[in-house]
Amino acid sequence: MISSTPKLSLADYYFEFLKNLNADSKLNQISKLSQSLKEKEITTEVSLQSLFGVYKSEETAEEIIAELRASRVFNRNK
Repeated sequence: MISSTPKLSLADYYFEFLKNLNADSKLNQISKLSQSLKEKEITTEVSLQSLFGVYKSEETAEEIIAELRASRVFNRNK
């Protein structure tokens, strides 16, 4: 038998879990969420040029390309 329970969003899922907590626990969670919004995200930009030559292989580029092409699988029988 297939269940007809509607899908919950992630926020609804967490709310269902958190709604049974006491007031102090809820306020603590609100504080932590608020603090996480205030923290700046640390992003480091990596230029593509800095990645040049990072990959090392004994195979030539042509051999790698040939191997990738040979490993392709097409399944159009849907």
